[in-house]
Formats: sequence, structure tokens, C-alpha cells
Amino acid sequence: MRTAQGCGGSGTVAGCAILILAAGAASRMRGGDKLREEVAGQPLLRVMLTRALAAASGPVLCTLPSADHPRMACLAGLDVTPVLVPDAAEGMGASIRAGVLALPPDCAAVMILPADLPDLDSDDLRRMVTAHAAAPHAIVRAVDSDGRHGHPVVFPAALFDALQGCHGDSGARDLLRAHSDRIMTIPLPAHHATTDLDTPEDWAAWRAKPQP
Repeated sequence: MRTAQGCGGSGTVAGCAILILAAGAASRMRGGDKLREEVAGQPLLRVMLTRALAAASGPVLCTLPSADHPRMACLAGLDVTPVLVPDAAEGMGASIRAGVLALPPDCAAVMILPADLPDLDSDDLRRMVTAHAAAPHAIVRAVDSDGRHGHPVVFPAALFDALQGCHGDSGARDLLRAHSDRIMTIPLPAHHATTDLDTPEDWAAWRAKPQP
């Protein structure tokens, strides 16, 4: 089992890598790609990668379906490690397995972050990294202002092996259920933790709202 002794990257004490999940097919977009939808003048995936880089205390990794996928262009010029997931069609579990396997062996924790939550900003991600540093053995999970569980979730290194058991599209849901006594929830503003945009209608409704 890997030990939690810090992490490559920025070299800070917390050593929390950020794993951005971007290997999904976005099938509900009916031919579009939600991760290349424009947010603040850039594709959403690049926006989320930039925010992660501003908050991470370790490396930032990004899962992708293949090396020639159009999303790869969103990583250009960024200090982000691409992780290819050839079995991405299985669901989120395949991305989690591949991403955790690609972590440097001395990472203290990993923040798992689906890429389709555009309201999450760098301050939110820093709050999660700080919470991990204060409670390094806990699972740190974001909740929205209504108390609903969402993303991101930070897992300590002691659970990396268990994350390798994730399968299907339920992600780490079973693991969270099995270790519910270790979960520390962190409230994030409004619905930052739970606003994921999966359909053209979701995007239209989100764009129609006043943006901060």
C-alpha cells in the first residue's frame, strides 16, 4: 500500500493531487461536448484545469478517452498530466482506477473532481485542500448550501487501493458508503458542489442565470 508522505508537484505539506475526470462520452449532449462548451471565453475543461492548478498542493491529472480526442487540446501549455482511459465507456469507475494508478507513489491524498461543475472555483478547491491538511485521515466531501452531497471528494492515501476497486458509473459511491464514518463534509457556496451540466437544456438554463 502507498504511504502518505507528501506528494510531488508543488511540494507543500498537504500533498493533495487533483484528479479531473474528463473521459466520459457526454452522450446526453446529443452530439455536443459539454467539456468544450465555452465558459468565460474558454472551453470548460481548460477552465477547470486552470482552477485546479491554482489550488492544488500536488500534481494535477486529467483523464481522457484517447490521445487524439479533441479534449486533449485543452491541456496545451498547462502543467497537467493526461491519463488515457481506453475503457472509459465502462463509466466513472474506469477513470478513477486509471487516475489513481497514475498518481506519484508518495501522494498523501487525491481530490476527485468531475470536470462538468462550472460553478466550482479555485477558492472552493483550496477550501477542500485546506480541510484535508487539517484532517489528513478523513474523507473530505463537499456539500452545497442545502446540505446535499456533491463534488469534489478528497480521499487519503490509505484508500487508494480501495479506489482501485471502483467499477461502473457509480464511481466511488460504494466506497463512500462503506467508509461513511470517515467522511467530513465541507459546505461550499450556493450549489457549487452540485451544479453539473449534462444536457443542452442544463447549459441553457445555467447561462440564463446571472453569473457572479
